[in-house]
Amino acid sequence: MKQRDKTRLVRMGRNHTDAETRAVNPPIVRASTVLYRDTATLKSIRNRREKNERVFTYGARGTPTTFALEDALTEIEQGARTMLFPTGLAAIAHVFLSVLKPGDHCLLSESVYGPARAIAVRFLRPRGIDCEFYAGGHEELAKRLRPETRLVYVEIPGSIIFDLQDLPAIAALLKDRENTLLAVDNTWGAPGLYRPIALGADISIIAITKYIGGHSDLMMGSVTANARAADQLTYDAGLLGQTVSSDDAYQALRGLRTASARIAMHCAHAAEVIRWLEGHPQVERVLYPPLPYHPGHEIWKRDFTGANGLLSVAFKPHIRQDDVDRMVDKLQLFGLGASWGGFESLAMVYPEGGIHGWSGGALVRLHIGLEDPADIIADLEQAFATLPEG
Repeated sequence: MKQRDKTRLVRMGRNHTDAETRAVNPPIVRASTVLYRDTATLKSIRNRREKNERVFTYGARGTPTTFALEDALTEIEQGARTMLFPTGLAAIAHVFLSVLKPGDHCLLSESVYGPARAIAVRFLRPRGIDCEFYAGGHEELAKRLRPETRLVYVEIPGSIIFDLQDLPAIAALLKDRENTLLAVDNTWGAPGLYRPIALGADISIIAITKYIGGHSDLMMGSVTANARAADQLTYDAGLLGQTVSSDDAYQALRGLRTASARIAMHCAHAAEVIRWLEGHPQVERVLYPPLPYHPGHEIWKRDFTGANGLLSVAFKPHIRQDDVDRMVDKLQLFGLGASWGGFESLAMVYPEGGIHGWSGGALVRLHIGLEDPADIIADLEQAFATLPEG
């Protein structure tokens, strides 16, 4: 029987056997040293590992607990293999380090996650890798492709401003380019709201820290790749010693089971808050892909199966970023902090003119949490009262 996504999120990666009794969740296997029955077994497993097969050989190369999480993510992302990393940024960095070498050209969408931009500018460029940022859609990307373009890296939707790239159109541009890989930061669309690999990408990157973790107490990232890209990325991850603890993998698996319910609640709360925001005289517009007036909304309708609680608010032209900063300081229910995807509401501000890909006025990013929407709105209302009138 074909199972729907909500069911699969509950059941995937559990590796149930036919035993008469079993635990609901896979056990936590903590290990550094792994013992072999005899030298023949050791040599056989070593040979399998050299062929990039995933086997339990040493703690740093994974345990049955981390394998269970990898399997779950591979299934939901519809890839061939998943690798785990200690942070989302480490996952991003691994893709760059594994794919690119001096002399290569990398194209990145303008609104990528700020630390990903920093890797490109401050680490890759000084080492002879030409990193170029483009604004706009696939038409602009097409103009900038070169014979030496090895990687196209996009975030969908874009960080902070939530602009949408037409991923199938980008994939079509790269279809006949055997040496160019397409990587997507899929953190906003995880788990299961967006499937970059099914839409033509080679690599999908997730900050598990966010909605999969779900409780602001876990740091982890993942890279899921298709058959074309998986072998090299997996080999290099092992070569560089990338791993996560079994305890953290267990936490991520537990978060995965309730992610669908939590995200639906975040999304419902966000809808109520957005209705209030859209009626506020100081708000220019809300940046959120499900809204009909959001640029790229038709792409969101076509390619996504849902949304979450992360959005940005753009204010009227007379409101400066300093005004927004003072407003945020008045918030009582919202925490002021980086990251998102936990149960709590958060606000984040940015330097005026410091958001790549944004030419509008002052804005604030909000993560709408699981608190009662009436309380969230009441907190915003009292804080917004400090904003200057037009």
